[in-house]
Amino acid sequence: MTIYTGPVFEMARDQFNVIADYLEIPADQRDRLLFPKRAIAVACPIHRSDGTLAVFHGYRVQHHLTLGPTKGGTRYSPTLDIGEVAALAIWMSWKCALAGLPYGGAKGGVRVDPYKLTRHELESVSRRYMQEMIPFVGPHTDVMAPDMGTNEQVMAWFMDTYSMYQGKTVTEIVTGKPVASGGTLGRREATGRGVAHLVDRAMERLGMAPVGATAIVQGFGNVGSVAAQSLAERGIKVIGVSDHTACYFDPKGLDVPGLIRHAADKGVLAGYSNQLAADPATLLLQRCDVLVPAATERVIGAEVAQKLQCRVLAEAANGPTTPDADAVLAERPEIFVIPDILCNAGGVVVSYFEWVQDLQQFFWDEPEVMSKLYHVLDRAFAQVLGRADRDRVPYRTAAMAIGVEKVRGAKQVRGLFP
Repeated sequence: MTIYTGPVFEMARDQFNVIADYLEIPADQRDRLLFPKRAIAVACPIHRSDGTLAVFHGYRVQHHLTLGPTKGGTRYSPTLDIGEVAALAIWMSWKCALAGLPYGGAKGGVRVDPYKLTRHELESVSRRYMQEMIPFVGPHTDVMAPDMGTNEQVMAWFMDTYSMYQGKTVTEIVTGKPVASGGTLGRREATGRGVAHLVDRAMERLGMAPVGATAIVQGFGNVGSVAAQSLAERGIKVIGVSDHTACYFDPKGLDVPGLIRHAADKGVLAGYSNQLAADPATLLLQRCDVLVPAATERVIGAEVAQKLQCRVLAEAANGPTTPDADAVLAERPEIFVIPDILCNAGGVVVSYFEWVQDLQQFFWDEPEVMSKLYHVLDRAFAQVLGRADRDRVPYRTAAMAIGVEKVRGAKQVRGLFP
């Protein structure tokens, strides 16, 4: 029996079992690698703006602390559960190890719809959640970051709440903060820019030119919008975008700057255009050169994978492709898959840079941040391709195997505490 249940955790477990079989990890060692070190559940009571009392459920899962503190985002979602949080923490562990960062994976969040909260309520939930987490987090224990439903402002509230309890400003407790509060230049754009950079590398590998190529981006939050902008800057024509409120498609190309301005003003894509509206259920199936799922988990199942018409699948979201879909894609070598733990690693890499700068109180300019980011991504990309070519395995298998091997090796060297 385990507290970790649900389709997202089962997906993470199934992916791990594939890698464990590939690496021939003995059965008695697998649970120690898979199951999290620690899971926390808290109640977050707040006073609503109308004077009533509401209680929201918060979670934090720390997968392992073998290589250093844990690191991971904080998600606000009305469907969040402990199994989803655990899966995201596990994926973050492999991602950090693949990128060569001195972190274990973590994830957390609150089961709440942030779009239904007033600003006062959002601040109250955020501060209460961090207050409840103070015994379990710290700059050398667990460092939070933004995720779906949270942003720079929420991180500033987290940092301020933690600092008030410590009696001093502790900027290094969270990353993804505003630059004015100890954040780093380039952090907000890091994940989306990293996605576009790795699309560049994949297209080079395939002998494709970006100018004149087409792209579709599902999800238009921070990651999806920046990815769309970065792809467009490379000459790639963005022909389709969507978020949870609207979907737009135009084979002639969409006005990405206009979409970004609208989303910044309204908070969502809804209301941008009536003429360009399309069916979100079919967006992923449209013909394009680059497909970027940048929304939520499990959007590409086996049936969708069979119908994909892209050349490059750039997984900007966490866990967008199910194991059943992976089996289909393994039989479709014409689709180049950039797996999620590589494709969206830009965010945690620059979060690491932010943490280092906060600890040192010495800050870099944006070109230096981006140059260091691209160096780390290029190194990881080369390692994944080299492993895949050597062992003739899919890129996801290669990427996850590198991550799992690093964590396993560190655990073996440190040993098991008596």
